[in-house]
Amino acid sequence: MKQVIFLQVLLGILCCFSIFCANAEDPYRYYTWVVTYGTRAPLGVYQRVILINNQFPGPPIEAVTNDNIIVNVINQLDEPFLITWHGIKQRKASWQDGVLGTNCPIPPHSNWTYKFQLKDQIGTYMYYPSTSMHRAIGGFGAVNVNQRSVISIPYPAFAGDFTLLIGDWYKAGDKALRKRLNSGLVLPLPDGLLINGLHKSSVFTGQKGKTYRFRITNVGISTSINFRIQGHSLILVEVEGSHSLQEVYESIDIHPGQSITALVTLRGAIKDYYIVASTRFTKPILTTTGILRYQGSHTPPSLPLPIAPTYHVHWSMKQARTIRLNLTANAARPNPQGTFHYGQINIVRRLVLANAEVKINGKLRYTVNGISYVDPTTPLKLADWFNIPGVFSLNNIKDLPTSRPPALGVSVFGLTLHDFVEIVFQNTEPTIQSWHLDGSSFYVVGYGGGKWTTALKKRYNLVDAISRHTVQVYPNSWTAVLVSLDNKGMWNLRSQIWSDRFLGKQTYLRVWNDEKSLYTETDIPPNALRCGKAIHL
Repeated sequence: MKQVIFLQVLLGILCCFSIFCANAEDPYRYYTWVVTYGTRAPLGVYQRVILINNQFPGPPIEAVTNDNIIVNVINQLDEPFLITWHGIKQRKASWQDGVLGTNCPIPPHSNWTYKFQLKDQIGTYMYYPSTSMHRAIGGFGAVNVNQRSVISIPYPAFAGDFTLLIGDWYKAGDKALRKRLNSGLVLPLPDGLLINGLHKSSVFTGQKGKTYRFRITNVGISTSINFRIQGHSLILVEVEGSHSLQEVYESIDIHPGQSITALVTLRGAIKDYYIVASTRFTKPILTTTGILRYQGSHTPPSLPLPIAPTYHVHWSMKQARTIRLNLTANAARPNPQGTFHYGQINIVRRLVLANAEVKINGKLRYTVNGISYVDPTTPLKLADWFNIPGVFSLNNIKDLPTSRPPALGVSVFGLTLHDFVEIVFQNTEPTIQSWHLDGSSFYVVGYGGGKWTTALKKRYNLVDAISRHTVQVYPNSWTAVLVSLDNKGMWNLRSQIWSDRFLGKQTYLRVWNDEKSLYTETDIPPNALRCGKAIHL
């Protein structure tokens, strides 16, 4: 009898445990995306663009922290294609990063399925093509990650969400732009700016007296923008997954690859108001407009447009220093961000990365510490996993700027899992730069003009610097970041000025340890494509 009771109790426990396990797994969201060419007229001239499910921009991913995302990408283009998930950390899984250093491209008229989790993330992100110059003609879209119900957000409830994908646009197609770059010519000024794929046609409607959340991303390939709304202030609340101090801005600069979230309260008269985006540091200034429409409005917006900030860099750099971390707010998981005292952690390695425009073999290229990156036919991640020789070597790029002649190469920094690293971006060019790191976010601790020296470390913000994944570097200036490399894998560090990246302004960080464990990195996916020297493995 006791044995029967014991078995019944045991079966009851196992039953409860199985129910718990069945309910414990985070939700899955499934997508099938067909990537094709199509015809659109973003600037009034019909041209070829990249569509996803016949949409331009592509369909948004609306998800919740810890959701599992399954995206089957069907490539119907005439060229190999990849999508990268900009700002999504791909915890322990650089296999899903979607760049040529980690993935074989999806061949024409075939498919590949991405599988990743939005682990411990909230915020405003995006996706876009990482191959060739495809990004210049579309294929991009929003990734909006909302908090779980058990996590509070540190700002008042809002009446609705607006997503704005703003970026520069060229009438020339991707192949024409690629040909121009390969011929040794830099890209000209863009032909215009778009908001959600439209020029002066986007309308966002809300009710007087209510507050709305604006998710704003610069999806452009070359140009910084300034964003403002006629007669309304912006309260900044989130930057690329980090809750920020809720400063009030009349306008805010957003550089290529960057995202912000701001609250806007409709306190004006019932009418239409201009939403304005204009280029920064360009001559002439390009401007596009959308419309913020109060519900019930019958009055169109009126000129003049709200004034753009000064052309000078100082205004933008001063504003950038005001964007700081909200130390009293929770992150995506219930762990106050302020408990991570990054300013008290020992730095184990410093990388000072200087960019330069050069000629190599008579052709225009861009370098990082003297090396202009060239993608090998075998992805670095596959070569690393299968120990394939001759694809790359570690630390073939110097930690500091070098005077050696510029050269083509496959540059990879070898770093250890959990290293705490200082990266200084030294911009020696007269144009603004924007840098992005896959797989991790970094603390932006300092901006300054001229050449960086160790004496400038005393200016660092070691208390509440914003944590983000993309940072601007002003002309002939420097930007310093601190990063905890807690995500094992092969990660792309690249220019978000896409023509510069196309011509070599990128490198990779190999974040590694000798432990082979699913707790630190997943195994190679069963559906991983093989190419180059790994094609028969």
